[in-house]
Amino acid sequence: MKVMIRRGDTGLSAYVPKKDLEEPIVEVERGEALWGGWVRLANGWILELPDMASDTRLPITVNARKRGGEEA
Repeated sequence: MKVMIRRGDTGLSAYVPKKDLEEPIVEVERGEALWGGWVRLANGWILELPDMASDTRLPITVNARKRGGEEA
């Protein structure tokens, strides 16, 4: 699914246009390294992000995969 990752005043957030959902990112698998691991959103969703360069500029729209039983 397409997800826009951006940095705001309160930190990182993810916006899912298909669901019209914007949630803060509350946990990152690889600490400061956002790309190539999973991120947990405030609503409990876990998204797998693609491998990208650590200096990738935000905001950016990427193809992410949702983990878990709920259909994305």
